[in-house]
Formats: sequence, C-alpha cells, structure tokens
Amino acid sequence: MILTMMLPSSGDIAKLSIARQMGIANAITKADSDISGLDAPYNFCALKTVKERFDSAGIKLYGLEGDQFDMAPIKLGLDNRDEWIDKYCQMIRNMGRLGINLLCLNWMASIGWFRTSAEVLERGGALSTAFDVSDAESKFADSEFQMSEETVRENLFYFLDAVLPVAEESGVKMGLHPDDPPVNPLFGVGRVLSSPEDFERVFERFDSENLGVTFCQATFKLTGADLKKISADWIKRRKMFFLHIRDVEGDKYRFRETFIDADEGFVPDMLRHYAACGFEGPVRSDHAPAMYGETQKDFKGGTSIGYQMLGHIFSNGYIKGCCQALKIPLV
Repeated sequence: MILTMMLPSSGDIAKLSIARQMGIANAITKADSDISGLDAPYNFCALKTVKERFDSAGIKLYGLEGDQFDMAPIKLGLDNRDEWIDKYCQMIRNMGRLGINLLCLNWMASIGWFRTSAEVLERGGALSTAFDVSDAESKFADSEFQMSEETVRENLFYFLDAVLPVAEESGVKMGLHPDDPPVNPLFGVGRVLSSPEDFERVFERFDSENLGVTFCQATFKLTGADLKKISADWIKRRKMFFLHIRDVEGDKYRFRETFIDADEGFVPDMLRHYAACGFEGPVRSDHAPAMYGETQKDFKGGTSIGYQMLGHIFSNGYIKGCCQALKIPLV
C-alpha cells in the first residue's frame, strides 16, 4: 500500500516537515485558492507551483481531494455549468501533464460533509465530531439549494459524461467519495452516493477503468453494508482507487468519530483484509480527533476539522504499526 497524508497546498513548512519526519513520502492535497493562495488548479502554473512546494519538501503530490473550486454551478445544474465543467476538464488535463494521477471527489450538492457537533469529548479530553439527525432533520437549505435525488443524480451523470473522457485521455483515476453522513436527503437536498447500491448505479451507467471508489471505511460502515464483501468485490474489479482509514461508533443517524484504535482489532483486521484481497493503492488517515492544545475551527475548506496534526501523528503511527505487524508493505 502507498501511505499518503492530507497536507495543505499552502506549502506549510512545519506540517510538511512533520510529515517527512513521520516517513510520509506521498501527499494528498486540496489546491483551491483559499488554501494555496494561488489561482485554482485549472490554471496550469498554479497547480505546478503547488506540486513544486511538495517536491521541495521531498514529498510526491500523489492526488487531489475535494472541491478544488466552487462546484455549486455544476452540482446544482446552473445555467453556467458548462463553463465550469470546461475548467474542471482543464484541471484534469493539468493533473495528467504533471503526473498527479488520483482525484478524489464527492457529489454532495449544497451541503458537504457535515456534523452537528465538533466538540465531542473523546478520551483524555480530545475533541471529535458527531452527527445526530434529530439536530438536523427540521433544518433545510435555502430553497434555491434544495434538490431532489433524481436531479442531483442527473447532474452527476451530465458531469461525468463530460469529464470522464478527459480523465481517460489524461490518465487520471477519479475515486468517488460516499456521502458523509450517508443520510438521504439531508437538509432537503438529495444524496446519491449514500450506499454501495448507489455506486453500482453509477458504474452501470459508466463502464470506465478511470471511475471508481474512494473507500471511506467509516462512512460505508455507517451504511450497514458488509465492509469486507463490498471492498473485496471492488478490489477484484479494480474499482477501489483510494482508502480512507477512520472509525465511528453508532449508526448513520447518530454517531461520533473515534480514535482509530477505540474498537480494538477493527482497523488491523480491515487492513489485513484489504491486503489479502490485493489492494496496493493509496491509503490515508482520515478525520482524527484534535489532541492537547489543538482546536477544531470550522468546516471551511474541509481541512480544518479533523485535520490537526497531533491526531494524525497518532493515526499514522497506528497504521504503520499495524502494517508492520501484519507484514503489509508500505511505501
């Protein structure tokens, strides 16, 4: 497996240095302007600069994750969506030119990944996140952002019709991330990647070697699916492009995120399973609790809550230790 870490595109020297000291040689980043301080990555020079920031730290930029610019016109099917789809296609071409061959994307329209609390106390006073549908079910997005499941899916298919041929030409793998939380609808907005069956509907429509899954094991766990069965199938079919390691307690309607060793045996058992099934792709620690002296800020940019360094130092050490004990090669 290829050990990666979500790191800022700003070139934060402290975080890049800590990553290298942990033995991280491959990065995943979000290259949007708010974080990078540059143009969006549909600008070739901007993306090249982001890559060079990682190169200078001795880290390979392996992939991009999340919305790299405002995707609302595309996900909501607004009149100007073709203009923004063209920019997305240019970003994929830029990735191919620069050898950045993984793109993790979601299709959560209007509402991204969401929690009702970011201050749940974990062991020792660490701060984690939680979701309780009773705190969300009476709330709705503004009327112009509400949308049926059917329309959200139509917009996804329209988008993939345009971008998949470009990804195939550019050698970029597109790994769809499940809706987080996997609740449909959420705030009056349809969610179309909330179950393994949702993914199969997409794969039935698009038979492409460049379209697959970002296997966020905690999110799929919340769907109630058999994790080993679906992951084994997707690995066999070469549909599992990327692996996110975290854990949760509860069900999709009420859950909290935990340290990845809280359910003793779960993570090593799953890592053993993925390796036995032949998965050799990129893996990263996902959403770690904030530890002593760290604070959860807000959801802006998707790299604040759950992405403080101390929690990920712990998570990466745990993943590395599990893999060494299980004799799973990590690069």
